[in-house]
Amino acid sequence: MTRSDWRIGMVGLGALGLPIAVNLRQASLNLQVHTRSRRAENDPQLKGTRPCGSPAAAAENVDVLMLCVSDDTAVNNVLFGPDGAAERLQPGSIVIDCSTISPTGAQQAAIQLQQIGVHYLDAPVTGGTEGARAGTLTVLVGGNADVLKTVRPLLEVIGGSIHYMGPVGRGQQAKAVNQVLVAGSYAAVAEAIALGQRLELPMQQVIDALKSGAAGSWALNHRSEAMLQGRYPLGFKLSLHHKDLGIALEAATSVELDMPITALVEQLESELIRRGFGDDDVSALHRLNTANNGA
Repeated sequence: MTRSDWRIGMVGLGALGLPIAVNLRQASLNLQVHTRSRRAENDPQLKGTRPCGSPAAAAENVDVLMLCVSDDTAVNNVLFGPDGAAERLQPGSIVIDCSTISPTGAQQAAIQLQQIGVHYLDAPVTGGTEGARAGTLTVLVGGNADVLKTVRPLLEVIGGSIHYMGPVGRGQQAKAVNQVLVAGSYAAVAEAIALGQRLELPMQQVIDALKSGAAGSWALNHRSEAMLQGRYPLGFKLSLHHKDLGIALEAATSVELDMPITALVEQLESELIRRGFGDDDVSALHRLNTANNGA
């Protein structure tokens, strides 16, 4: 079966899921979609796809079902809740879960799907909304290597690089490592910009100079402008990153590792969420460093 013959279901059309679905459609794939709010199913960019009223409907007669939802509970509900996808998935079909969830949650989903003859790959992504729109996401995959080989051409539609990490759950563990790095880099950029602003340096010039030096990073390149302007348009939602840090800290506890920097950023994010900024981009960490603490 060639890629163009595949029947694809997609559940979850949020900040990452929608551009992923758009890229799948632009690759001329046969696509049926569902999202909880139902609104994005009729986005003009998805013209030619089939809107579905439930995860079960989105999973009907598909070769591959892709998920991009918020957390463990959402994945469990989509797959095994009322009108869940497991009711319609056919033996031999493949679930590719691009959500960021706990490694244990991924393993449990794989076990339940295995009982009905369905394969499961945990395949969390990183690269922000920019990468999702451009089809250049980094995909971190856990599961059966032969199953990954089968669906690699599909993942290449949405990802610039696909990395096999080992058995189910390993993709999520690698994503936890990624989120720890995101936490430290965003927090450092926020503090560095705040220091430069307090010193009344020409910060755009400073940032342009530092991007090509040892301090250069994805966060500095892609989020410094937002911090300078005090605007935090959504790239990756702060509340979701906060959830991911909880997963990372739990993983660290399981191997008796102390991560004080990550724990501090998790606390800072908790404070921002308490203030009502949970739907901002993670770069909103800069709010904590602005005049009068930026409330």
